[in-house]
This record gives sequence, structure tokens and C-alpha cells, in this order.
Amino acid sequence: MSLESRYSLQGKVIVVTGGTGILGNSFVNGIVEAGGAVGILGRNRKIAEERADAINKIGGKAIALIADVMSESELTTACDKVIAAFGKVDGLVNAAGGNMPDGVLQPGDDIFTMNIDGMKKVTELNLWGTLIPTQVFGAAIAKTGKGSIVNISSMNSKRAITKVLGYNMGKAAVDCYTQWFAVELANRYGDAIRMNALAPGFFLTEQNRDLLTKPEGGYTTRGELVINQTPFKRFGHPDELIGALVWLLSDASAFVTGSMICVDGGFSIFGGV
Repeated sequence: MSLESRYSLQGKVIVVTGGTGILGNSFVNGIVEAGGAVGILGRNRKIAEERADAINKIGGKAIALIADVMSESELTTACDKVIAAFGKVDGLVNAAGGNMPDGVLQPGDDIFTMNIDGMKKVTELNLWGTLIPTQVFGAAIAKTGKGSIVNISSMNSKRAITKVLGYNMGKAAVDCYTQWFAVELANRYGDAIRMNALAPGFFLTEQNRDLLTKPEGGYTTRGELVINQTPFKRFGHPDELIGALVWLLSDASAFVTGSMICVDGGFSIFGGV
């Protein structure tokens, strides 16, 4: 097998949850550029359909899938739609997740009267919003016989990042799930079905842009803290995640499972001094 073919996704069908987001858009485009067909899954029908149409117009293969990652029935309907369109599922990228205002604890808040329901909601979105789609699309991958599942972790999973406790807990749980499920997949399917995690550093998205940057330009205090902790001294660009993602989805990473790949400009390894 040539090096080019090892990294190719030609003939593979990959579903991307959170495919209507900023990072999800890079994931979707990267999969298509590598030759794969893609299911763009999200709750925003307009964006999902626009992205699928744009890909199909240039000769790629894409389908819009409208579903909430917390709804098993909606995900099952989406999975049926993918199989009807492309005949199988080879891979899954669990990119849905994120933070919510109720899952944030501000510096001046009483640490013993935090919004427990809000913390639970954010934790559940990130954990169960990864686990439930895997139950649905993972079963389809098992029928295909071979495939790769990539969860999206975060710097928050290994480091204490102030304010965002719910998100911290959710992503830490995703890491635990990734390792546990990778072992169980191997116990049942050998090396045929793999699960790994991609851990982005700090990338500007709609959720964090106002938190990290000022409308008039420059960084907020929190943004400066992030930049100071990042040896590359900049935020990442979403397209800089594509290489690692395609590698994890492709046969080039055939002996890799249960791993967390950091794409973070050095954030996770820097001691601050």
C-alpha cells in the first residue's frame, strides 16, 4: 500500500456530528479533500444543507443530517439516511459539544452555591453527546466491518481551566470513555474498529470569540492568559486540525487506538515558566 493510499479516505463514509460548527466545517472539508463521503450532522438545517450542497456541486459527496446528538431516535433516523444514500458507515467524528452560560462559575461566585443543574447539562452534552451517537453509528460501522471513531477532547480534559467546570468535567469524561471503549472495541473486534480522541488547543469559535478577543481588536485578559500559556503565541486555525483528523480516520493509523492527539501549539506541555 502506498503512503498516499494509506492516508486516503477514498471510498469511506464518515459522519461528523457538530458538522454545522466552525471546527466541524474544517473536519467536513478535510474528509472530502481526502476523498471521503461525509454526513454533516447538526441541528441547523440551513447550514447543514448549504454545506452539503456546496460539496456536491464541486464533485464531492455529502449529505445533510438534521439531528440532536442527545436524541437516539433522531440519530437512528439520520443513520438510516446515510446508509440509504451511501450504503454504509466507515467512520464517526464526535465533534458536537461545547459550553453554556449555566455551566460557568465566575471568579466572584460562591463556589458552594454553583448552578448544579447547569453543570450537569454541560457535562451531559459533552459526554452523552459523544456516547449516544457512537451507540448508533458505531453499530453501523460494526456492520461495515471496519472503521474509526474520533472523539473531540480538549485542553480542559487534562488541565484545570477556570470558570468552565461543566465543560472540564464533560471532556475529562470523554477521555475516560475513549480509553475504556477503545479497549472494549478491541476485545470484540480486534483491530477492525478503533477509537481515539483529538484534543484541540484554543481555536476561535462562535462560542469563545467574545471571551478571548475584543471587538476592536486584541485579546481580552483571558485571551492573553491563553496566548501566554501557548508557546506558539497564537490561536490555532481550524484547518490545522485536518491533518491529525484524517490520519486518525485513515488506515495510516491502523495500530493506534485509545490515544489522545493534542493539536494545541504546545499549550498542554508548557509549564508557564
